[in-house]
Order: sequence, then structure tokens, then C-alpha cells
Amino acid sequence: MAQPTPARVHICPACDGFGSAAVTLGGRDRHGHLRTITAHCPACHGTGTRAVRPVSALVRVGR
Repeated sequence: MAQPTPARVHICPACDGFGSAAVTLGGRDRHGHLRTITAHCPACHGTGTRAVRPVSALVRVGR
């Protein structure tokens, strides 16, 4: 029996779907924990996907 094809995800072209990344600041704090910050993709704001425009916004029908 054929399986249904899942909907394709619209992956952000700027980050290839990896919208957030932990970046080390180098070194450790006084408790021994590694200091990191979270960097988000500026194009998708950390979601990893891009917004899909409705078809009506892409195609204008003549009057």
C-alpha cells in the first residue's frame, strides 16, 4: 500500500534549517560551566523555516 507523501518543509536558505546555534565564549565560569550564547539566524529569527506566501499574493489576476 502506498504511503502518503509528507508536506515539504520550507527550509530557510540562509541557515539550511539550523536557525539557532550555541556559540562558546571561551573558558569556563567559576562553577566550571562552559560559557555559551545562543545566536539566531537573522533571516528566519531562529525558526529554521521560511514564511510561505499565499498563492494570491504571488499571482495577480487581471481585472
